[in-house]
Amino acid sequence: MSTSTILTCLAIGVISGAVAALCGVGGGVVMVPAFVFFLKLPHKTAVATSLAIIIPTALMATTQNARNGYVEWKVAAITAVSASIFAYFGANWMKTLSSETLTRIFGFVLVTFGARMLLYGKA
Repeated sequence: MSTSTILTCLAIGVISGAVAALCGVGGGVVMVPAFVFFLKLPHKTAVATSLAIIIPTALMATTQNARNGYVEWKVAAITAVSASIFAYFGANWMKTLSSETLTRIFGFVLVTFGARMLLYGKA
């Protein structure tokens, strides 16, 4: 791996870690497009790599958030069970979709939720 690739990975990590901690998105919102655009990874590889990175990122942020009293453990447990089950099947579903379709789905989700949060978000 070249020095420039390592530095790019480090920069993506810094930005996605901050976004994950501040916005609760697991960093995938930053990582997937950055992996595709800057590292030229195929979309499926970018998604899978981002998911692998979420584990340590989420553990570190959750540790701090739990210390600060921000975690709703009942909500987290119930949602984690359903999300984990669907993610298992969704990973196989991803094999059947083209990278172009996945990119469009990803973009649609980001734009839709982002616009809704900008228009209707409340503190």
